[in-house]
Amino acid sequence: MTVLMEGRDLRRHYPAGSGMFAKKGVIKAIDGVSFQLHDGQTLAVVGESGCGKSTLARMVTLMEAPTAGELLIDDKPTSSAGEAERRRLRLNVQMVFQNPYGSLNPRKTIGSILEEPLALNGRGDRRAREQAARAMMDRVGLRQDQYGRYPHMFSGGQRQRIAIARALMLNPRVVVADEPVSALDVSIQAQVLNLMMDLQEEFRLAYMFISHDLSVVRLIAREVLVLYCGRPVEHGPKESVFERPRHPYTRVLLAATPSVDPRHRRQSIAVKGELPSPLNPPVGCAFASRCQYATDRCTVERPLWREVDRQMVACHHAETV
Repeated sequence: MTVLMEGRDLRRHYPAGSGMFAKKGVIKAIDGVSFQLHDGQTLAVVGESGCGKSTLARMVTLMEAPTAGELLIDDKPTSSAGEAERRRLRLNVQMVFQNPYGSLNPRKTIGSILEEPLALNGRGDRRAREQAARAMMDRVGLRQDQYGRYPHMFSGGQRQRIAIARALMLNPRVVVADEPVSALDVSIQAQVLNLMMDLQEEFRLAYMFISHDLSVVRLIAREVLVLYCGRPVEHGPKESVFERPRHPYTRVLLAATPSVDPRHRRQSIAVKGELPSPLNPPVGCAFASRCQYATDRCTVERPLWREVDRQMVACHHAETV
């Protein structure tokens, strides 16, 4: 397998309190995330709202630069790349957004939407761009007679197919999918996920699949990265993370996921306390105030990122969870 993208200790901090009388601080949206994306594989990034998933997506698509750490695409550092090189690297990473209708221009036909990435990057003449757009429509299951229609004339599932087709027009190697099926009906979710897996096999794509729905992650992911308050708390193969989670927060997420399969049902876990403030993150473990296993050590000492069995985990008590 080839490593298409790598993040090394990525951090994204935002200044806060810029008013005259406001107390200044720093919001640590992402605080030390590392990962690798391999061709033909899917890394799922999971966690509750506000954990930093979308911030990580903006960094890996080069919409935002990391405050610290390094992002490599095709083994090339993006921080030291010139403008022309960054533009070339950016073409290798495309994004599929959560709301397909909001991400499509309602004033343009589907044909124009699919041709636009090619036109902006000077690829082919008008006839070649139309041929490429029509070929991509076939690949994602859209009919040729829909080429001249507008986004409002399609269902939610069809619009997400259009969004996926647009993301693939430039032949990227990495696709970042930010909650791509959460706005769809369950039956349509399965169709879109199957399409994504078929396209991954056909084009050897690497997916960073961002989701809060672990039942969807169980279907599509190969590896799972769990974030909490901007920090990575667990990372490992899907089978290991689902069958033997080593971090208490991962156990909470899994227990909160409904399942019709008796083998995947877990006893609910009560979580006490509130999320810590991103302006004043804890010195020790960010989950300590809500964790049933927490000890005094957890509140004063940040757990090291270490391997336990086949998983990487940041927990002092990973062996006993």
